[in-house]
Amino acid sequence: MDVSDAKRLKALDDENAKLKKLLADQIARSLGTARASVKKW
Repeated sequence: MDVSDAKRLKALDDENAKLKKLLADQIARSLGTARASVKKW
């Protein structure tokens, strides 16, 4: 693995972490909305 491969891998890892965080935030938001609607009934 050369330097450019390592940089590309690091960039992909960073992007993957960012996307995982966005997904987790969206799931948490969706669960919160679902729980709030259940409590109203």
